Amino acid sequence: MNTPILIWGAGAIGGVIGATLARAGHAVHMVDVVTDHVIAIRGPGLQIEGPVDAFTQVLPASTPDELHGQFDCIILAVKAHHTDAALDMCLSHLAPDGYIVSAQNGLNERVIAERIGTNRTVGCFVNFGADWLEPGRILYGNRAAVAVGELDGKTTDRVRHIHALLSLVEPNAVLTENIWGYLWGKMGYGALLFCTALTPDSMSDAMARPEHRDAYCALGQEVMRLAAAEGVSPLGFNGFDPAAFLAGDKAGMDASLAQMVAHNSKTAKTHSGIWRDLAVRKRKTEVDAQMGVMLEIAQPHGLPMPTLARMVALIHQIEDGSRSQSSDLPGLLVSA
Repeated sequence: MNTPILIWGAGAIGGVIGATLARAGHAVHMVDVVTDHVIAIRGPGLQIEGPVDAFTQVLPASTPDELHGQFDCIILAVKAHHTDAALDMCLSHLAPDGYIVSAQNGLNERVIAERIGTNRTVGCFVNFGADWLEPGRILYGNRAAVAVGELDGKTTDRVRHIHALLSLVEPNAVLTENIWGYLWGKMGYGALLFCTALTPDSMSDAMARPEHRDAYCALGQEVMRLAAAEGVSPLGFNGFDPAAFLAGDKAGMDASLAQMVAHNSKTAKTHSGIWRDLAVRKRKTEVDAQMGVMLEIAQPHGLPMPTLARMVALIHQIEDGSRSQSSDLPGLLVSA
């Protein structure tokens, strides 16, 4: 078969990828659960806006119940905690020899591979900033690292193909033999972003607070030590230095955080998606599917992760309304 690329989840990441590929002449079909968003994508089109790029692209789009047919390649771009539900809906549309690319935050490749096998799962790491604003509108806030690779590290024709596609979105996209290194690097980076979401501050302002430096360093150390226990060599990007956090190198961690502050101060996407879920959309975040899963992975290793566990608990309290976001909350992670 030579079917359109099916993008399941036409939000921030999926929307930018799908619109960019379609503008370049590739056949793309979008799927989303928000009916008004699907209607807008069909016409007048998906509006990509912001400092990186600005254009409107009309694309074929469906809600899950409207979709028919099977597809060779599905790019899964839903929130981490929606992965299983999305797979329940999309697997009947995956061709017998097709594969899924996880353009998500977290370690969702593990979940996908458990359902369809590692041989049908392609790893993908995306760090550019984007936000779903309203039906038919996506903010493309900044360029950042993108990488793709087979889970077993091999270089195949299909991963070369996906790399070529993603290079249309990010010209410096990496074809890697160590996709797990990028994914675990993002887990460390992501833990710090979750910490910023405890506050009303922007990502850069929150990470720059000297009184909370110990909390950010402790989170990065715990996640990098877990990656090491899993036998993974995490890779750095956009300022995050895995080696410094793994070693507990204070000067190195300070330098890494300074670079992360500088990187995130230049984006039109000033706050994380986690912050947006808590403060704007008032809905559950990906904290369990991204951060909580690491607490589960740590248990067989006998590896304590007290800072991460406290952060997960605080996010839960903000989600259920028993606590409000506050610039003081990161201090609770290391004062307990």
